[in-house]
Amino acid sequence: MTAEALPAELRRAIVQIARTPRLLVACDYDGTLAPITLNPDEARPLPESVGALRSLAGLHETTTAVISGRALRDLATLSRLPAEVNLVGSHGSEFDIGFIHALDEKARDLHRRLESELEQLVLDVPGVSLEVKPASIAVHVRRAEHEAGRRVLAAVHSGPSTWEGVSTTDGKEVVELAVVQTDKGRALDILRHQVGATAAIFLGDDVTDEKAFARLSGPDLGIKVGDGETLAAFRVPDTVDVALVLGFLLEERRNWLYGESAPPIERLSMLANERSVALLTPDAKLTWLCHPGPDAPAVFADLLGGEGAGHFSIKPHRNGLPLGQRYLPNTMTVETRWSRLLVTDYLEPESAPHRTDLVRVISGEAAASVKFAPRPEFGGVPVKLEVVEGGVRVLGTSEPFVLYSPGVEWTITSDGLHDTASALVQPTPTQPVVLELRCGTTDLGPHELSEVERRDRAGRYWSEWTSKLQLPTVQTDLVLRSALTLRGLVNTDTGGVLAAATSSLPEEIGGVRNWDYRYCWIRDAAMTVRELVHLGSIEEAEGYLRWLHGVLATLAGPERLHPLYTLAGSVIGAEAVIESLPGYAGSRPVRVGNLANHQVQLDVFGPVVELVRTLASARHELRDEDWQMVRAMAEAVTRRWNEPDHGIWEERHVPRHRVYSRVMCWVTIDRAIKLGEQYGREIPGNWHGLREEIKHDVLTHGWNDEVQAFTTAYDGTDLDAASLFVGLTGLIDPADERFQQTVTAIEAELRSGSTVYRYRRDDGLPGGEGGFHICAAWLIEAYLLTGRRTEAQELFDQIVAAAGPTGLLPEQYDPIAERSLGNHPQAYSHIGLIRCANLLAAN
Repeated sequence: MTAEALPAELRRAIVQIARTPRLLVACDYDGTLAPITLNPDEARPLPESVGALRSLAGLHETTTAVISGRALRDLATLSRLPAEVNLVGSHGSEFDIGFIHALDEKARDLHRRLESELEQLVLDVPGVSLEVKPASIAVHVRRAEHEAGRRVLAAVHSGPSTWEGVSTTDGKEVVELAVVQTDKGRALDILRHQVGATAAIFLGDDVTDEKAFARLSGPDLGIKVGDGETLAAFRVPDTVDVALVLGFLLEERRNWLYGESAPPIERLSMLANERSVALLTPDAKLTWLCHPGPDAPAVFADLLGGEGAGHFSIKPHRNGLPLGQRYLPNTMTVETRWSRLLVTDYLEPESAPHRTDLVRVISGEAAASVKFAPRPEFGGVPVKLEVVEGGVRVLGTSEPFVLYSPGVEWTITSDGLHDTASALVQPTPTQPVVLELRCGTTDLGPHELSEVERRDRAGRYWSEWTSKLQLPTVQTDLVLRSALTLRGLVNTDTGGVLAAATSSLPEEIGGVRNWDYRYCWIRDAAMTVRELVHLGSIEEAEGYLRWLHGVLATLAGPERLHPLYTLAGSVIGAEAVIESLPGYAGSRPVRVGNLANHQVQLDVFGPVVELVRTLASARHELRDEDWQMVRAMAEAVTRRWNEPDHGIWEERHVPRHRVYSRVMCWVTIDRAIKLGEQYGREIPGNWHGLREEIKHDVLTHGWNDEVQAFTTAYDGTDLDAASLFVGLTGLIDPADERFQQTVTAIEAELRSGSTVYRYRRDDGLPGGEGGFHICAAWLIEAYLLTGRRTEAQELFDQIVAAAGPTGLLPEQYDPIAERSLGNHPQAYSHIGLIRCANLLAAN
């Protein structure tokens, strides 16, 4: 038998409870794990149930327990359950996990009186037996002649059961008298409290189990085994079905916690338009989309929570593996191809500001299965779908969503909380199937343009932009894809720039270093648009500076800048955890917001001033408002340059006097002076002296004789890849021996094959991380500056090899496991690739 034999409603309930953050799985023993036998000493649990309980207990945030009327010692001996499964005996008066009820003298006296009285009641009654437990005594009448058994039970109820201090529990052919107040319901509550369970499932067959069923509420799940009245919401016939329930729960819980088959991060392809981004798996599953913008809650969060968190899938009806996925040249349109089937995806540019329109075209000759499962608010809102003329309408959400799909016949199913729409479609060589997801509207009417015209328009939007770029001769196609990726992270409505398209993709599989990068960092955005200026596109830089001027207009001065903002330029909310999502490949927590918002990062001014200088050179003019901003940032540095800060890596330790931050303060003043000199602006008299003072400070305190390198900060010997900027910025001549020694030291300590780690120090967070592509790019630049072109080319080739099949790079790479890590695609990584290709082409 398989789980399909279980009722559909029960399967849906199990799927739902399997997705709770902290799960308690508890059950009775006799009649639930083990079949009822005439001889209780022969009641053995089904091996399938034991295996499922053990495996469940081994899962993250999952506790299993058996709550039985048997004495704890007998339960342990008979069941032979593994140590991972908590045992609770005597209806909850005996626990194996550290808090067995100690009996006081009064309770011990009562226990002795009970034993003596019950021995007299059952004396000379064949088939009746006593089971003496530490805190109770059970009277078993299963083997006795029926009438004799009834007489004994009646005598127990009219006699010892009425004694003060005695708690009575009736079961099937048994009555138990305890000298402590307890029952299975209380035991369940104690377990729930101890493990902090957010939901509990209890299975039982006996009258005594009703006390546990009575304690279930909210997301809890009760399952009665066998016949009889019950408070449980569901029922299964026997112990064989219990094994099916536990096995199905194990499968669903494991899939939810660890991901059924999380695709490699670098193999995800990004769709983009002017204001939205989305991610596709290699088999054309829409796995990530947020609305009404990239930093809004997710509508499809399969990437972080499996299919139950929302997905939009298209695949051949008769399975089949995809043959490949690619971008159409010079566009952000993605094609996924199988034998006889092609799926084409693009986000429409030039749609209304409040809209996110995704077009999916199914063409070819093979039938395709489609599943549409939107889960707005990261799956936190119950979803109802309604099939109407023209497609499917999503009901009950704050934002309107529709799926325009004329001619498609949809079937709606529910898991009890969310609806899913499924369809089988048959394209023909001349008639593709077109599906249009429209977020932010209730419009289910036909578009004024044909799909072919709209696809051409979407392609031209990107190809016309790429035609203006000046690309290097090194890795030209990959640089072009990186440029398109950076452009896709730009919001043209606001000018804000995403650091990455995703939240909480892990820096270590199964680890806690999972951050939300769907915001605009002052530093990252300046570096992103500056690299596009180097390629010949200035519109993004101008839009970003307008965005930054708007943010500064709300502040008393640049020193009050937060490190990051929303794409709209507002302060982001508090960092929070979405406990209902298990994370990519089980990597929790899933975070929204970012605590770095409240940090001090004094390095942010340098990249902005460098951007202004680069843009002024490209435009052959320095705008007055940009010069005023540069002056204000230089003045902020004047006031604060010698303060400790949290630095580029946003460590959550106490601030330090960091070499990189101090170097970028120097860059702010140095580039401001050069801007003023080049464009005839008045330069404050103290800037030249300040530039020298900061430089002297770095060279005096940043250099460490012990390690023969510039270190992370003035107070330690630890190394940091960002300290390479001592030479990369020109603060010292790259030919200076101190810079060359720093390059060698960082190479020795932080480089591992194809990647470079940020640092190796304890940063206050558990677990590890991969090497950063941007750090490898910095080392490549340092190699070139120190005459080591061979090493530079070798490391660059390794970065190129780490890119996914469609040319995208996430944040990090693990050289040990040989897999990509971190949010994806990440601006930093593509900035590094573009910069290195340009430098290699010029050398």
